[in-house]
Amino acid sequence: MRTGTFSAALLAATMLTAAATAQAETLRLLTWGGYAPEEIIQKFEAKYPDIKVEVTLSNNEEMIAKLRATGGAGFDLAQPSHDRIYAAQLEYNIYKPLDLSKIDTSVFEPKLLDGVKANTTIDGKVYSVPHQWGTSGLMADKSKAPEIAGWGDLCDPKYKGKTSMRLKRTILLGTAFSMGENPFAAYADLKKYQGILDKVVDKLIACKDNVKAYWKGGDDLSALMLSGEVVASETWDSTAYKLYKQNPNIVFVPPKTGALAWIDTFTMPRKGEADEAAYKWINFVMLPENVKIMSNSTGGTAAVKGGKDLLPDDKKAAVNAAFSDADIANLQFFANIPPGVEDMEGKALEKIKAATGG
Repeated sequence: MRTGTFSAALLAATMLTAAATAQAETLRLLTWGGYAPEEIIQKFEAKYPDIKVEVTLSNNEEMIAKLRATGGAGFDLAQPSHDRIYAAQLEYNIYKPLDLSKIDTSVFEPKLLDGVKANTTIDGKVYSVPHQWGTSGLMADKSKAPEIAGWGDLCDPKYKGKTSMRLKRTILLGTAFSMGENPFAAYADLKKYQGILDKVVDKLIACKDNVKAYWKGGDDLSALMLSGEVVASETWDSTAYKLYKQNPNIVFVPPKTGALAWIDTFTMPRKGEADEAAYKWINFVMLPENVKIMSNSTGGTAAVKGGKDLLPDDKKAAVNAAFSDADIANLQFFANIPPGVEDMEGKALEKIKAATGG
């Protein structure tokens, strides 16, 4: 009898465990490397034992492709960059609007939240909120080029043969801003934008004698800066932050017209099945104690108030040396790219390369 009672109890316990497992919800994340570190997942699942987190690593192009193929099914929360959402939604209808009442938006840095909302609002509905951000701008060895403050300074004759840049769209946009133009505003009038690009092409071709080398990767640029061959360059902020640890004279410089900012977001696929779990994840990872863990994993800065102070100590020093609150308020967000613009920019870059050997 004791054996029968034990067997019955064991069977009942097994059935209860199976039932609990069956009731567990799966939160399927489509995200970047480092954006769902194991420590965060374990903390989240401990707080919400009825939710299991499943991670698929991706990038902007793959996120769109995966969700386009399924009509927005297969994932519950995606993290595309803020300038890759509007057009994809209009063309493929792969996302659903957010219910902002379920997100604690008071924690976000207002400039970053407003920028993402502006880029991802369609028919009055908001599709994304920010998560991590970073910028492109300038880097300078302040012991050798203390006056570097704007994109146009890379072409100052006093730095002849000592600057660098990458021949990609960032330098086109930055140079346009330095010439008093707003390239993002001109996207609405492609004829006007072509006129801006023509002036930018002429400017950058005339600047070729200032350029020691056109960098193609972060390692190339790092070697040029550390050797002293180059004293100032266009750069990703992350490259400058790494060099700051080796030489504190090398700092990231937000251009006076504003650093160009990318923001990775939280965006919900149209046919996601775990909306409530997705909202819980968003609120959870934006808590200060979890932001510290996340920033250590991603290398980016969280889009929360005081996000700079929640960075790992080594990066915090570099970011605080680069950005004031005024610099953050002056960010220029990459704008949604309309059809035709990338082809125009590609042709402009080819003209520069042909003329400079870049």
